[in-house]
Amino acid sequence: MVVWVTGASSGIGEELAYQLSKLGVSLVLSARRVHELERVKRRCLENGNLKEKDILVLPLDLTDTGSHEAATKAVLQEFGRIDILVNNGGMSQRSLCMDTSLDVYRKLIELNYLGTVSLTKCVLPHMIERKQGKIVTVNSILGIISVPLSIGYCASKHALRGFFNGLRTELATYPGIIVSNICPGPVQSNIVENSLAGEVTKTIGNNGDQSHKMTTSRCVRLMLISMANDLKEVWISEQPFLLVTYLWQYMPTWAWWITNKMGKKRIENFKSGVDADSSYFKIFKTKHD
Repeated sequence: MVVWVTGASSGIGEELAYQLSKLGVSLVLSARRVHELERVKRRCLENGNLKEKDILVLPLDLTDTGSHEAATKAVLQEFGRIDILVNNGGMSQRSLCMDTSLDVYRKLIELNYLGTVSLTKCVLPHMIERKQGKIVTVNSILGIISVPLSIGYCASKHALRGFFNGLRTELATYPGIIVSNICPGPVQSNIVENSLAGEVTKTIGNNGDQSHKMTTSRCVRLMLISMANDLKEVWISEQPFLLVTYLWQYMPTWAWWITNKMGKKRIENFKSGVDADSSYFKIFKTKHD
């Protein structure tokens, strides 16, 4: 199989490349940082199941939508087909609305939403022609719920969920094309460090304590199980975020009340310089123990 992974230079995308390489699939690794992609490629080759010809490093900027058609043609020219597109590229945000430039929200929409939609539209005709393929989008629990400090990120992820749920319906006449939304909760990665602050030129620059978050390897393992079983939507998270997500789905009035309570603490954590979500996990673990 040929799997194209965007955002493959770090975090979930990087770990996904490693685990896929052990399964012997052909890989297309895309992100903006070529040197990081080359590093990921070298480690994939060290796993022993792939050869140089099985991995294509393809630099890609999701916001440069004019380049997506040429990138798709390059993959098809190299491997002849695209079996799975994993839309993983994106960026998060940590700042209050009143402290955030509109340019930050614009960039999040252009990168997380429009960039993903653009690339999908370029790959989709090929899958329709073959009447098969998988479009896997790494969304977020925050594409289902909403929390303070990340409202621009939440908006971009809600938009993605709406788009791909609608696209799945449009493709109902092509049962061989699977559209899957993967919604992870907090995962150990660089997503917080690279999150936009109040301006597009500023990032948080610090991940903080991540010991309470799900390991990237476990998250990706569960993603692969989901992909293998053609699941339409998957929520992957430690507690209490998984519980809160169920409340948002089935008891929204309660969820709003709880989110308001948790949201105040999230803002306090952020302002004091600790991970915004750390206290939730500690409180839940203490009560659970």
